[in-house]
Amino acid sequence: MHIRFDVPVDPDYPGRVAAALSAVRLRRFGRIGALLAAVGAVGLVVAELVAGGDRFAPLCVTLVVAGLLSMLYAPWVRRRARRRSAGYAVEGGYDITDENIMMRSGSESGGIAWDGVARVTETPEFWIVYVGRMPATVIPRRLMSPADDGTLRAFMADRGLLPPA
Repeated sequence: MHIRFDVPVDPDYPGRVAAALSAVRLRRFGRIGALLAAVGAVGLVVAELVAGGDRFAPLCVTLVVAGLLSMLYAPWVRRRARRRSAGYAVEGGYDITDENIMMRSGSESGGIAWDGVARVTETPEFWIVYVGRMPATVIPRRLMSPADDGTLRAFMADRGLLPPA
């Protein structure tokens, strides 16, 4: 397998990459926030039903507020990442073989060996490549031809990195 494609200069592309990678890392904040808000809301209801529950009302309100702030943290970070990375748009490219993924961005280049990839997840726009438990890079699916996308999908499924289609 040998897939090669270029990444044109697009001011929105670095922001989309940053948003995709941060969404993976920040997903737990939304879940934790929803749990905190739910516990706080249940606590407020119980505090109203129980005599002398006024002592617990401030704690419950604090849990609800902390939960809401936690749920808003991830969208805030993604928006900030998109805005801050907009100035990093440079021409680049990908060269994907059976051995590794080589990425080029401006004058910088780097690669990841397939042997070091733990798993790959799929979004409509990217393949998110994990090294260990952390997302390491993305492969932009929209910039690939449909044939290359299918070839790469089959390769990753054969390696056990991606569930079969």
